[in-house]
Amino acid sequence: MRKNSQGFSLIELLIVVAIILIIAAIAIPDLLKSRQAAQQASAVGSLRTVNTSEVTYSSTYTTGFSSSLNDLDGSASPSTMVSAGLIDSILGGGVKSAYGFEYQANLSAVQACVPSVVTQGATGTPPISSYSINASPFLCAGNGNFYYTDQSGVIRMNNAAAATSTDSPLAG
Repeated sequence: MRKNSQGFSLIELLIVVAIILIIAAIAIPDLLKSRQAAQQASAVGSLRTVNTSEVTYSSTYTTGFSSSLNDLDGSASPSTMVSAGLIDSILGGGVKSAYGFEYQANLSAVQACVPSVVTQGATGTPPISSYSINASPFLCAGNGNFYYTDQSGVIRMNNAAAATSTDSPLAG
């Protein structure tokens, strides 16, 4: 008696499924590391974009740096001091690629003591002489590095807590 069988046996199918599961177990951690590296690269690129935009903002409006990320954002035509259109609206909102961006504008000591010396545009506020930005991963320290930059343009990194001006600069 001859059996005419077609298809795969149950054992052959189980072996194929086991091989696929082993390959997935090897590949998924690397995929997650790649995703984290891409988010970190996006955060650093966003900080570089903000630094460049601040220089452009300062030279365009000759009133110091912007008072917030929202001032760099915008699509007004023509652009204004509160809607410069130098960065995209996602970054202007302070969130991009699983990172939160905290912007702080700082007045110089002389300008803080004598606010009427120089005014920033039509708003009547003193010009912003410096700024700082912290980029922090949303979930926790184990899910990415913390970054910091200021008007110097140097991007600094800390892998355990919020980065500050005393942390090591990024290489390259």
